Amino acid sequence: MDVNKAISVRRAYRSFEPVDITAALIADLAHHAQLAPSCNNFQPWRFVFVHGKTSLEGLHPALSSPGNDWAKTASLIIAVFSRKEDDCIIKDREYHLFGCGLASAFLILRATELGLVAHPIAGFSPKKVREILGIPDVYQVITLINVGKRAAEINPILSPKQVEQELHRPERKAFSEFAYNNHFGVPLDGETI
Repeated sequence: MDVNKAISVRRAYRSFEPVDITAALIADLAHHAQLAPSCNNFQPWRFVFVHGKTSLEGLHPALSSPGNDWAKTASLIIAVFSRKEDDCIIKDREYHLFGCGLASAFLILRATELGLVAHPIAGFSPKKVREILGIPDVYQVITLINVGKRAAEINPILSPKQVEQELHRPERKAFSEFAYNNHFGVPLDGETI
């Protein structure tokens, strides 16, 4: 699968079937995250790969949003965290968040290439994640990436909106809403690729 295809087929599915999480798989995902660009090559990202029934169930209390109950079916949950001191700080720009986003995207695309779903979420308690995983308070927990294999059947725990998103890719914004040509407010032409 090439990058274009991985980007095109990547979806934030929520209905998971179990998948075997091996040390080789974790190393593969970590390796692809490791290759992401970062300011001055500081590589500010940190990951805790949580797998195995006991460890996953131990992390479930941190999933604070009822809309994320589906995440409890993930075979692997990856906590992504960093701290601003580990990357460039240029005036008010803290690059660690950008670096973690890039590394997470590389990891997500690699998981997609491997036939997996890697779905990042914001509905969790960062404090509980730090407590459960032993992450020092100086780190900011940015996201949890839930990994599994897309299930053939839709999980009945999903809300009607989530079911709709499972069946149909949510609509993307038009270029004119986010892309500008040479100057803010001048919409980019050419909606088709």
